[in-house]
Amino acid sequence: MSFSDQYAGRRVLVTGHTGFKGAWLCEWLTLLGADVFGYALPAGEGALFTQVELAARMHHREADIRDLVTLCAAVKSIRPDLIFHLAAQALVRPSYADPVGTYATNIMGTVNLLEAVRLAGHPCAVVVVTSDKCYENRERFQEYREEDAMGGHDPYSSSKGAAELVVASYRKSFFSQTSAVRVASVRAGNVIGGGDYASDRIVPDCIRALSAGRPVRVRNPAATRPWQHVLEPLGGYLWLGARLQGAGTHSTATSALNTAFNFGPAASSHRSVRELVEEMLLHWPGEWQDASQPGALHEASLLHLSADKARRMLGWEPTWNFEETIAATVDWYRAVAADAAAARFLCQEQIHHYTLSAKEASIAWTP
Repeated sequence: MSFSDQYAGRRVLVTGHTGFKGAWLCEWLTLLGADVFGYALPAGEGALFTQVELAARMHHREADIRDLVTLCAAVKSIRPDLIFHLAAQALVRPSYADPVGTYATNIMGTVNLLEAVRLAGHPCAVVVVTSDKCYENRERFQEYREEDAMGGHDPYSSSKGAAELVVASYRKSFFSQTSAVRVASVRAGNVIGGGDYASDRIVPDCIRALSAGRPVRVRNPAATRPWQHVLEPLGGYLWLGARLQGAGTHSTATSALNTAFNFGPAASSHRSVRELVEEMLLHWPGEWQDASQPGALHEASLLHLSADKARRMLGWEPTWNFEETIAATVDWYRAVAADAAAARFLCQEQIHHYTLSAKEASIAWTP
């Protein structure tokens, strides 16, 4: 079984489809032949969603995940076979500026989505996307596993930990083995790739500086992160979604899949921010400066993620190494800088190339 033939003709709802990861996911789903429905706030200026003209190739709806009534009506009318819930306030530093909005979107948005599914009463599979920052970070080199405690120092991280608790509660309270709704949550590493234009995120900050001929200012050069290309976790989400759709009720297999999964890179891709920036400069020459400041807003220094559970239960493995990930990312931005109209082609080309790489490595989800 692969997911190459599992999505054709399926009705798939993606919340947060106008965001960076959401746009890549919708692009992949359209290539798989899915009938894709999007539900999100309007795309930001110059967003990947707009660059690749996804609005013309899917069902695009602009709405707020915090509006329960509107969301319930949408889920009931769409009757999705599968939902990927990505709508979120996805950045650490902005969560300090707007903690209320962050909690409302990330916690109550998740509650609203699961409540809409419960009230619709329609059989479906749900994959809720949270974050590797959902864990109580103890600043240790040991990798975090799915059974570790939820937590989070900053509002963003704690909101993602709380969203995981919401998912677990709804699963136990309303979507048990007798339910036709199957719910899993997924936690990715630090995702990078072409088309991310967010502020206060290291790769977009690098690209903006390099494009302008300025040195890259690096806030936390010594901080380590599990860097991975955006296609790595998305492949895991799609594979898990396909497995959830194929699992029936009242089965041991269903219970095993209705849980949380980490999708992180190989240990060799757990690198410092400095290493990331210096690897990028091999592909787009420039300079960087240490811009760390005493007393700056807290951001975790050490973060490592274990994907052993996904390997064991799903046969999922990361495909691209650190160097390949950086090369694909910078190549995308440089090509779009030369020809803005090439964004859609570049996304499709990288999806194709990534799929071939996964097939060569005999990853479970490939044909």
